[in-house]
Amino acid sequence: MTTSYVLDGRHIHTLEDFWQVMGEAVNGVGGYFGRGLDSFSDCLRGGFGTPDDGGFVVEWRDHAHSKSALGYAETARQLEIRLGRCHPTNRPSVAGELAAARNKEGPTAFDWLIAIFEEEAPGTLQLR
Repeated sequence: MTTSYVLDGRHIHTLEDFWQVMGEAVNGVGGYFGRGLDSFSDCLRGGFGTPDDGGFVVEWRDHAHSKSALGYAETARQLEIRLGRCHPTNRPSVAGELAAARNKEGPTAFDWLIAIFEEEAPGTLQLR
């Protein structure tokens, strides 16, 4: 039997919103798996709410709203946060990503999430 999780894209305006919506879809109201890209990868691999055998699908409804909300402005905001927290040796790389996002170039926060779905749980994401 395949487990289904539904994300309501109308409730996703920031990456922090995505963590909440995904956490609640997988682990119920108030559900939590973490608040970062690494935690999200772990969640999709199983054991943090999703089945270990990969027997699940994620239906992301109104994903177009999320894609717009998680575009370059949100990507730049996330990279600014990352720049303030990252190790000094990583700052040039993050600063370069931030400059690209401000110029509306490179992957967006939405793209980051899609790439993680494809890498960690291929075939599980259904965009609606």
